[in-house]
Amino acid sequence: MSTRSKVVLGFSVLVSVATVVGVHAKQRLDRERLREGVFRDLERQNRKQENLRLLQEQIHLTKQLEAERDKIEGSQKS
Repeated sequence: MSTRSKVVLGFSVLVSVATVVGVHAKQRLDRERLREGVFRDLERQNRKQENLRLLQEQIHLTKQLEAERDKIEGSQKS
């Protein structure tokens, strides 16, 4: 086997190994991103539920405040 063919074979093996390693690394990163996406979605859903709870609480408090204000205004008119 000539020196040139050994160099070409070595280079081909090196490129092939680098390609396989690169593909595996990319797959691992993609899996991690997908997993993080699930956690972000869960956190987003939790924040949305908390925001809805806070909104309902604010609506309830606003109704209470308006009722008290109407009661006070009604007693002042009498």
